[in-house]
Amino acid sequence: MNITELVETAEALVAEGKGILAMDESTGTIKKRFDSVGVECTEENRRDYRSMLLTTPGLGEHISGAIMYDETLRQSSRDGIPLAKIAQDAGIIPGIKVDTGAKPLAGCEGEKVTEGLDGLRERLHEYVELGARFAKWRAVITIGEGLPSKTCIDANAHALARYAALCQEAGIVPIVEPEVLMDGSHDIDECYEVTEAAQRALFEQLYVHGVLLEGTILKPSMVISGSECAERAAVEDVAEATLQCLLNAVPASLAGVVFLSGGQSDVEATHHLSTMNRLVEHTPWPLSFSYGRALQQAALSVWGADPAKNWEEAQRILAHRARMNGLAAMGQYETRMEE
Repeated sequence: MNITELVETAEALVAEGKGILAMDESTGTIKKRFDSVGVECTEENRRDYRSMLLTTPGLGEHISGAIMYDETLRQSSRDGIPLAKIAQDAGIIPGIKVDTGAKPLAGCEGEKVTEGLDGLRERLHEYVELGARFAKWRAVITIGEGLPSKTCIDANAHALARYAALCQEAGIVPIVEPEVLMDGSHDIDECYEVTEAAQRALFEQLYVHGVLLEGTILKPSMVISGSECAERAAVEDVAEATLQCLLNAVPASLAGVVFLSGGQSDVEATHHLSTMNRLVEHTPWPLSFSYGRALQQAALSVWGADPAKNWEEAQRILAHRARMNGLAAMGQYETRMEE
């Protein structure tokens, strides 16, 4: 593990006014997205779509890194250029999703634990050869009647810490993602309680496993009302609660925080992030973004209507969303900018 390189890469990923493009959808997930816009989910179409994203003019001005799926990291464009090199040439650091998905947690009905530790050391070494400099592992925490259990929180925290330690051993910056799902009727207070518990458990395990926090990035969900909650919390309430949770649970030495959008609309996710950065003059860590759908969805809809004809228009839309989120990461976004 080269500590200097790890820290430098982590700092570059959370550089001022920049965030991460999550384009690591599994084949099953990208099929659902393609189905929604009427595009056949072939390897060629997946390659072309992700090529379109990465060749967006000026994308590197606001996007510091791109999380890829295994297939994507191995693919080349129609011109024969590896997608990882296209990203690098645009000033975007290639990253890789390394978990193999959330599976039912034995003995805990309705809960899941993320798998993928078997063979991870060898896969990480291969990913380094393919150009990856950071990785991502997503844990899923569900709020419901009697949920989450301590077993679920602890099992996922332990897996995240083992993954993070293996990443740093291989010279890769780990992004640790303990996602508290928006699904459900819970209110913001219940979300706060669960999110804080998940984050505290995670950092305890990172400490136990000797993970260097200066070379680690947290990808949390925001503290937000459930999608079916009768009274959704206001933007300022979400921003205040999310900040308070982080300040209570996250060590100051962490390299940075990049939020997931987790089912929020693109404008909603941007507005929440900007409000957080406006609320406080300084936090111990940069607050930025690592959005998937909230960056891609509008561009995907346009591209999918006519992939050949709408390539540049889809890129224009992606560039706009990247710029809006780059401003939000500095607390400079206003909703009127969407016009």
